[in-house]
Amino acid sequence: MDYKIGIVEDDSNIREIVEGYLKKEGYEIHAVDSAEKAWDVFNSESMDLWVLDIMLPGMDGYEFCKRVRQRSEVPIIIISAKDEEVDKILGLELGGDDYLTKPFSPRELVARVKRHLKKWTAMNTFDKQGDEERISAGDLTLNATQRRAYFEGIEVDTTAKEFEMLKILAQQTNRAFSREELLVQVWGDDYFGSDRAVDDLVKRLRKKMKNLPIETVWGHGYRLKDEES
Repeated sequence: MDYKIGIVEDDSNIREIVEGYLKKEGYEIHAVDSAEKAWDVFNSESMDLWVLDIMLPGMDGYEFCKRVRQRSEVPIIIISAKDEEVDKILGLELGGDDYLTKPFSPRELVARVKRHLKKWTAMNTFDKQGDEERISAGDLTLNATQRRAYFEGIEVDTTAKEFEMLKILAQQTNRAFSREELLVQVWGDDYFGSDRAVDDLVKRLRKKMKNLPIETVWGHGYRLKDEES
């Protein structure tokens, strides 16, 4: 499979080194020096992974990451000179999948790129034969085979993680899931970040489906209410 990788880095030396190493692996590279240019690429090309610097002129990497996560679950590897734990956590909570502190080994970056591309490919080609094709909960209907969501009779665009969250909640309506359970089931047990990522995902779902009966279970997590079940 031919992978396309976007690189967002304003330091020309680092950008050229990263581009060179990734090109040697056979990847098609789109390298830019600003988040604004990267956003144009995102809206015109389908990337399989982004390598993203945080400290950029104009729009910073955090804002770019946040925008991408509104529409896609494409892997994002953050590279940054900021090595404080709070910066790493913020980057991951805004949707980054990995974080490398400068200076870093280009070979390590290549290894991480390969690992995330493998997971991305597996997620997009996962065999759904064991799933029930249709899952219904009140006004929410999910087609698990086609990964399509409908609410109040209208199809709703969802990212992969948004759909997975809906599916987990809809399969066991009225059950209270802890944030930790949802984090492991949606992101995987190797995810490094806090359970605030769950809150952010629920917030996005509530924004897309204003009457969706996802209830907050204070101090615990969330449940999808279905009075008919």
